[in-house]
Amino acid sequence: MGIITQSDHDHINKVLPLCESAIKLCGTDGTVSCMAAYFVCNTIFSSIIARVGDLNYYDIRKKCEGSLCYDFSNLEKFLNQKSVRNTLGVGDIEFVSCSTTVYQAMLTDWMRNLEVGIPSLLENGIKLLVYAGEYDLICNWLGNSRWVHAMEWSGRKEFIASSETPFEVDGSKAGLLKNHGPLSFLKVHDAGHMVPMDQPKASLEMLKRWIQGSLSERTIDSVKLVSSM
Repeated sequence: MGIITQSDHDHINKVLPLCESAIKLCGTDGTVSCMAAYFVCNTIFSSIIARVGDLNYYDIRKKCEGSLCYDFSNLEKFLNQKSVRNTLGVGDIEFVSCSTTVYQAMLTDWMRNLEVGIPSLLENGIKLLVYAGEYDLICNWLGNSRWVHAMEWSGRKEFIASSETPFEVDGSKAGLLKNHGPLSFLKVHDAGHMVPMDQPKASLEMLKRWIQGSLSERTIDSVKLVSSM
């Protein structure tokens, strides 16, 4: 996307081998080693952010405004209304957009390899959809695509060999879909990290088709789909 220069890339990329080694030490159940991997690997991300300034790392088309790069005050007000809390059955628990307590408690999980549990689900026929907005930096589509393609399971070769097909909504191309058997990967166009916020109609169609098992179909009668749900 050209947000850093080639020389910046070459300099930052020197940390990559150390990051990869630290991740291997962390494995699937490390503790102290996982914290070390977090700090080592996070220097790559922080080095990029240091060079791009106030770029919104959830959507590189925008500027970062506020601690979370977005203003979620209306969402927080809505979810903290007593009537909404009662409907959700959450009692007096306050909704926050990002919980520091939860974040700190899960730091050791950050660099763990949690992909290892997915192949057995695929082998048992459990369907998996991985989707990502094309303008997200922090959980970027390319990184997601690479781990999905690298995952070892019986249908890996066929998944890699499968062609990308347009994900169309109302006759317009809303993304690119790759699918084989129970595994699907969708790159959503014109969206950042908050795909449902950036592309609400496409997101709703994605979920409807996913539930109906018709996500991989190139064309679909939306009216028939809604009436059948």
